[in-house]
Amino acid sequence: MDMADSMGVKRTLAWKVADELRRQIEGGDYAPGDKLPIEPVLVEKFGFSRTVIREAIAALRADGLLESRHGVGVFVLGPKQTSETLALFTDATDKISDIIEELELRIGIEVEAAGLAALRSSPAQEAEIQAQLDIFAQLVAKGESTDDADFQFHMAIATATNNVRFKTFLEHIGRRIIPRVKFRKAMGGIDPLPNRDRILLAEHTEVVDAILARDPDQARDAMRRHLLGGIKRYRGLASRKPI
Repeated sequence: MDMADSMGVKRTLAWKVADELRRQIEGGDYAPGDKLPIEPVLVEKFGFSRTVIREAIAALRADGLLESRHGVGVFVLGPKQTSETLALFTDATDKISDIIEELELRIGIEVEAAGLAALRSSPAQEAEIQAQLDIFAQLVAKGESTDDADFQFHMAIATATNNVRFKTFLEHIGRRIIPRVKFRKAMGGIDPLPNRDRILLAEHTEVVDAILARDPDQARDAMRRHLLGGIKRYRGLASRKPI
């Protein structure tokens, strides 16, 4: 393994450690003010080198979750609070123009996420993406709600970028980033669009096929078509409804 490959492996392992520590902090396993276990303990716990542990801690420190105190140790600052600016995603809205603008922003983020997933995903992450697609397909066949499965599918791709910021972005926004979830909530539980689960399934399948083929350009194109399809559907609805 050359030096570049070695650095890439260490970076991926550091993301893995950072993800787990982040989950524990945000889940309340560590309270604000708690001291993180010392480095040798973390090395033993995760089974990775000191370099990997240090990179993970540095990433969480940069995100404002940890604070290093010279000669004392590393302390938990607490889970990062959701920025008020993310309310534009989480607040319910009956304005179709809002939904379209959010989909346009998602294109800028999730198209690249699909490309990175095609380049960087591990076999386990590929299996998780396929598993989420299979769950979606099973729910479609049964005629059951696919809301959560849709979100988990996009989360699996964000995770497979091995860039924690893609995953954190979607986690902060939550499943209401799925347009029909947010719009239906604002409309009192009524979805004005006809069921399009089979269309979504076909679009998801194209994204997965490209990722598994390790074709980043095709993965980006498939994700772009998927999100543009949503924009097209909501624009069609807007032409029949005052915005």
